[in-house]
Amino acid sequence: MAPPVESFPRQQARTRRFSLGAPRSFTVSPGGDRVLFLRSPSGDNPATALWCYDTEAGVERELASAAGLLQDGEENLPAEERARRERSRELAGGIVGYACDDAVEHAAFALDGRLWWVGTSGSGEAGPPRQLAAPPGVFAPRPSPDGRYVGFLAGNRLCCVATDGSADWEVLAQEGQDVSWGAAEFIAAEEMGRLRGFWWGPGSGEMLAARVDESGVATWWTADPASPAAPPVAHRYPAAGTPDAEVTLWWLPVGSPGDRREVVWDRATYPYLVAVNWAAEGPPLLLVERRDHKACIVLAADPSTGATREVAGMSSPKWVQWPAGLPAWHSGGALLWAAEDAGTWRLTLDGRAITPEGLQVREVSSVGDAVVFSASQEPEVVEAWEWSPDGGTRRLSDVGGVCAAMGAGPVRVVAARSLDWHGVRVQVRREGSEPVLLRNLARQPGITPHVRLLRVGERRLSVGVVLPSGHPGGKLPVVMAPYGGPGHQLVMAARSVWLEAQWTAEQGFAVVVADGRGTPGRGPDFERAVYRDLAGPVLEDQVAALHGAAELVPELDLGRVGIKGWSFGGYLAALAVLARPDVFHAAIAGAPVTDWRYYDTYYTERYMGLPEEEPEAYARTSLLGLAAGSRRPLMLVHGLADDNVYAKHTLALSGALFTAHRPHHVLPLPGVSHVAAGEDVAESLLLNGAQFFREALAAPEPLAT
Repeated sequence: MAPPVESFPRQQARTRRFSLGAPRSFTVSPGGDRVLFLRSPSGDNPATALWCYDTEAGVERELASAAGLLQDGEENLPAEERARRERSRELAGGIVGYACDDAVEHAAFALDGRLWWVGTSGSGEAGPPRQLAAPPGVFAPRPSPDGRYVGFLAGNRLCCVATDGSADWEVLAQEGQDVSWGAAEFIAAEEMGRLRGFWWGPGSGEMLAARVDESGVATWWTADPASPAAPPVAHRYPAAGTPDAEVTLWWLPVGSPGDRREVVWDRATYPYLVAVNWAAEGPPLLLVERRDHKACIVLAADPSTGATREVAGMSSPKWVQWPAGLPAWHSGGALLWAAEDAGTWRLTLDGRAITPEGLQVREVSSVGDAVVFSASQEPEVVEAWEWSPDGGTRRLSDVGGVCAAMGAGPVRVVAARSLDWHGVRVQVRREGSEPVLLRNLARQPGITPHVRLLRVGERRLSVGVVLPSGHPGGKLPVVMAPYGGPGHQLVMAARSVWLEAQWTAEQGFAVVVADGRGTPGRGPDFERAVYRDLAGPVLEDQVAALHGAAELVPELDLGRVGIKGWSFGGYLAALAVLARPDVFHAAIAGAPVTDWRYYDTYYTERYMGLPEEEPEAYARTSLLGLAAGSRRPLMLVHGLADDNVYAKHTLALSGALFTAHRPHHVLPLPGVSHVAAGEDVAESLLLNGAQFFREALAAPEPLAT
């Protein structure tokens, strides 16, 4: 008897959106003879392992795995590691992160709260991984550049151990319960993209470390009502307008912790430590930012004195931003930074633009003799590029999809997604040799998306429309599925983006996804159009995108339109059905922000300002004041363990709707965080959502005039 066919919702949940089994997280050795990467053993096994590809022999070799190191295969994760995975949206298990010495001859990783060390090849140590001396609860280890030491975190302690086993581990810095050393504070990890809190110096006997004092940050709690015997969990959460953690940076020598020295800058003006980069090419670089986000500066630090000097910066009447991966020293000692020019981000070297006009730089991935980065000429397509002093700017990929590259030496790793194939194809390119594909063990989806990419309206908004396979024609109810807010783009030329949309379409809907003002990919002006208003422009553009798409795709039935989203997309879905019930007839709002006063400082104040200075902006964008006018079906979904968008948001809106006698649905998810990735939960969300829209959009009641 054949096994039952697995449904797409279950398949997508089990495979973590078809990411398991695919190679990721690449490190290229300076000479290009080795490429390290992570990959799980199959498309439905989340136990990720560390692998090495030998570019000269053309063979892959597993360096370490959870199955080989843990007797029962079960991990006992420290609470700090669980939080780190939540912040980084990590969906797998096993070895989900690693770090190497500069020669990439060794790698350190944490597994089961223990510290491990493994040689890769060449002159590195041979043999299986070995456990290094460390206290329980290890996370975020990083070797020194020469591999003599590994720095790591254990609780709120920053520790270090010699890799040759000559001495026991030592504590470099430790304080009271509210102070941590070497870790990224909440907003750094969640909003700044800084997941690190300590950085080795080139000499390997010293490091820079962040000291984070959270004693002034409010404590918020999450609890699981389904497990009343379990104690609630405390979180330090800086809501808009409230105090942030106090973050300072210190120079620490190995073996002499009493000699620590603070790195000094004007923290009263620039309290946010956004990035630190300490490489051999120059002194440590710090990127610091004002709390109002209208200016940032790049500082060069002198570790011997703790003094800093400004080497670059930028300002804006709205907010500053820059491509990820900056600032950095180029191998020649010049500063790699960015500048706005005619609506695009261009890379600069000591203030001189080095990328061409019209090329929208997205992210810098590697800096050496060459600078490797991703960039767009059209927002839906992201290609891999490089710049070098001799060769100028050249494209490394040309697939018309979404690509990234890494490696600044003789070998490049290019990861490409496209509308022409499923998943990711990873090429290792070595000068003088044919490119080699790394094995991809990810499962193939049971469906193939067919998306029509459009540009609509006066703003030429990027829109994707997906119809059921083989649809013979005729009107279809519409489900819009946006994110729609700052920091995240959905309309991309890659199949993986459209799998869920195609499944939803097969349930009898036309699915429309639109990127409006505020979303990345269109340049600084387009993103900053939401300044002080995270409601009006984003909702206007969803309406414009819907109507513009309907002019080109006659199957869209504008009399039956639903909208769904998660996080900012959840906010937008609820906003749409509350503020424009004439356009939107039903909504599913997952983990929605319902009042921006309840969201964190760094994200919210960037776009909205301080609540006490912009009360009208906060009132204008709150969903709570719209509750009394609710006239359409609305389902609110929220994980009760969410420590990013707390369940307070959904409960506040539900309370306002209840008080106003407005019917609505609330679906609480006990034990579920902001990343609703559990198989049963992820599958049920899709199935329940489709059923909700089938019922709500069958024949929506007209609005009373």
